Amino acid sequence: MTPPLPAPRRRWRDTVLMLALFALVAIGLFGLAAATGWQETAAQLARLGPVQIALLLGLSLVNYVMRALRWHLFARRIGLPPGLLRDIRHFFGGFLMSATPGRVGEMVRIRWIRRETGVPLDRSAPLFLVDRAADLVAMALILGAALALSAKGITGALPLAGLALGTAVVATRPRLLAAIVTLTYRALGCCPRIFAKLRAMARALRHFSHSGVLLLAVVLGCLGWMAEGLAFHILLVWLGADIGLWTATAIFVFATLAGGLTGAPGGLGGAEAAMIALLTLEGLPPETSIAATAVIRVTTLWFAIGLGAMVFPVAERMSKRTGHAVENR
Repeated sequence: MTPPLPAPRRRWRDTVLMLALFALVAIGLFGLAAATGWQETAAQLARLGPVQIALLLGLSLVNYVMRALRWHLFARRIGLPPGLLRDIRHFFGGFLMSATPGRVGEMVRIRWIRRETGVPLDRSAPLFLVDRAADLVAMALILGAALALSAKGITGALPLAGLALGTAVVATRPRLLAAIVTLTYRALGCCPRIFAKLRAMARALRHFSHSGVLLLAVVLGCLGWMAEGLAFHILLVWLGADIGLWTATAIFVFATLAGGLTGAPGGLGGAEAAMIALLTLEGLPPETSIAATAVIRVTTLWFAIGLGAMVFPVAERMSKRTGHAVENR
């Protein structure tokens, strides 16, 4: 069995992977821009000034703050001591790992929780699962509403929304998830200790089953993701392509979910391809589709990663310092 890499080497590996993927996506977008004409794409980008970019970043920040508050809500449900700034720090710091496969690198937040509060893994790990499930519910609801209110549909959007919602339901049903873990163990017949921990984590989801908590979590998630849908709509208006708020929101959410299904870190490649294709189907010229996709991905995904890069070292340092105090109690 290959021993796990030390933490510094893992972070270095993840950073290299993230930069390589960013380079590949950038090369792809540059190639499309070159094929459709640099001057046309540059002219579209020139429509945006510092004020416009600041507004797009501000709307993305609304999304992150809403979801950070949801993380704090969930953290309180598992019995973490009060600490709003601590929970926001953990949530923002985890963004640095958004470009890891399946975003599993964001589970670094669970490590910080264990260090700072002493809460064991089987109690805190469900936080990661229920947070991802809450995102799926919010995005599925927004996508369904956007399809109902927009003038045009998107092929495959309703099944994708249903898949996201179904996955979220399974992930938040303690008994159902525990039963799936048990059946999987019986089928494989190996790693009993790992499956026992998974069953314990599944049962820990009962902390989040209160209807009031789930409703507030969904509201916060919907407010956050709608802010980014609004940002995409405003961006398209600035680029001279007003396709309507709900159509723009549907395209943004669908592309984000579709990119996630590819399993690529941060949905890189898949999300951009889906967004460009859907905008082109709406009749937008290639230079507008490429410019809009590049800008919205920079002001959402890469903005989040940038925030994470600033907060991550602080969160890591404070968790180690607090961790020593917890261990010495």
